[in-house]
Amino acid sequence: MRLPEPAETSDDDRQKRFEVALENTCGDWLRQFPSLPVIAAGMVGSAQGWKETPYLNLPFILEELGRHLVSFRTTTGRSIWIVPGLMRVIAPMNVMRGEETQVLGSLFSGHSDTQEQENLFCLPGTHSKWVHVSRQEIREFTTFMTGEVYAALCSHTILSQTISPNPRVSFDAAAFERGIDLACSIGSKGVLSDIFTTRTLALVGILAPEQQADYLSGILIGHEVHAMIRSRPDPNLRIIPQAPITLVGEENLCLRYAATLKRLGYAEVRFAREAMQQGLWEVGIQAGLITNE
Repeated sequence: MRLPEPAETSDDDRQKRFEVALENTCGDWLRQFPSLPVIAAGMVGSAQGWKETPYLNLPFILEELGRHLVSFRTTTGRSIWIVPGLMRVIAPMNVMRGEETQVLGSLFSGHSDTQEQENLFCLPGTHSKWVHVSRQEIREFTTFMTGEVYAALCSHTILSQTISPNPRVSFDAAAFERGIDLACSIGSKGVLSDIFTTRTLALVGILAPEQQADYLSGILIGHEVHAMIRSRPDPNLRIIPQAPITLVGEENLCLRYAATLKRLGYAEVRFAREAMQQGLWEVGIQAGLITNE
């Protein structure tokens, strides 16, 4: 999605741009080890990506992910294998690309009991995902556009007039918790009302410019987490409310979600690090492209 390209471009030009991106990212490794398989996951397999890869339907057993790779060749003859995304086909429909690989990596790199029990994975980001896994089978997932909405509010709404744009300002835990408490309180009128209080508190001098971003972040993450806690799952999904929650993603963002969960009474929160790397490795083993030696 970040490839620089004009509005009008041919398929051949697009292919070359992806090949340049691969060279810039991995060229030194591939020249030194030309037989290394290249496995990719995420939006590279979307309709806007390098090679569109069909979604697989839920429920889906993660042990089978490597059996569904889609391969193609670059203009230089190198084979690329792309991991398919997953789709929830019943209403409300939902899709993911990349998170399935991270969840797979989390299962195989985390606690020894995670592969044989109910698990809930939270993957914060631009489009946050909450994924329910039962004995290595993804049964359900939910998407929240929390990160993208946060960025848009900070840059393209009336709130941007008072929010400090200085990225070097340290995290304000008190402002963040204030936002969580509003989002999860009986006084909340919903996320569309709560976000406007960022401006109100700024106008009356309660929130300084450098506090407003963290307060807004607390509101949005608070609403997301609270929505998951309040939701009553389908009993057929066998979700255990007390199942451990594993956070997967960028560390600072995961710490915000961990703080929110703990503030709402969820003490058992785990962290999965290098989940994508581990997931891609497991997919390569499943597909027979590498051996676990």
